[in-house]
Amino acid sequence: MRIAIVGIGGVGGYMGAKLCSLIGTQKKKYEVVFIARGEHAEAVKAKGLRVIEDDGEFTATPSAVSTAEEAEGTFDLILVCVKSYDIEAALLPLKKNIRTDTVLMPFANGVNNAETITKIVDAKVINGCAYILSHIQEPGVIRKRGSVFAAVFGDPEWFGESLFIDYMFKDADLRTKVTEDIETAVWKKYLFISAFASLTSYYDSSIKKVYEEHNEETREVLNEIASVAKAKGIHLENEIPKALKTASSLPEDASTSMHLDFQHHRKTELDTLTGYIVDEAEGLHIEVPVMWMIYDELKKRP
Repeated sequence: MRIAIVGIGGVGGYMGAKLCSLIGTQKKKYEVVFIARGEHAEAVKAKGLRVIEDDGEFTATPSAVSTAEEAEGTFDLILVCVKSYDIEAALLPLKKNIRTDTVLMPFANGVNNAETITKIVDAKVINGCAYILSHIQEPGVIRKRGSVFAAVFGDPEWFGESLFIDYMFKDADLRTKVTEDIETAVWKKYLFISAFASLTSYYDSSIKKVYEEHNEETREVLNEIASVAKAKGIHLENEIPKALKTASSLPEDASTSMHLDFQHHRKTELDTLTGYIVDEAEGLHIEVPVMWMIYDELKKRP
């Protein structure tokens, strides 16, 4: 079983590190290859990938660390964990490594990543989303905050494959859920991350502080996103109290990857997490004044 982790940041790094525990321990032979480049990749090559959690840490050693161009052979499973805006660029050089029966699973933020992938490669695409708060602390080190982790995925057409991956993830101590209604599941995740990525970036504050200090705006943003989803046939009204409860229970300084990208003047997922709602609302003739205000302001920031 050859597994490629494309992108070893907060999401891919954590999942890939856990999957490395399968190497050499199962009857089925597992290879876990990290597809990455740059200083972070070089540090992992030299010392492995160190994962620091609130209650401990561990270091994972993959079978190999490679750029997409250098990757050899074909893969049975590819976890696509780059930012949404990098999916096409990340997968094009891997087309040589993808068979028609290769399974690709996106775990990037956004609601249309599976659709993007199916336009790039001829393979089995199972949509997914991940709940986790983690980031690259320094080259070779992933910092995971809090106890939250869950990978949700599934596709009625590839249900057998989904179940096998579910068993494999559980063997690696990764909490998972297989669903036949992945579109709703992806929107549930998007509700939280779109709202709090937008709000934490706008207020330059943590998730919990946004919840406590800007509660009214938080509720308005969640309702605006839910209204767009409802117009698309996805009902998220019952998810709003859950999102608020999650926000209230997070560590004081836990934030979103988009907020961190704004702080460090990196490319952001603003169009995926904020602009998408504004654009879809316009096309659906729905008013989203708070998201529009946030998007308009954040577009001006360097």
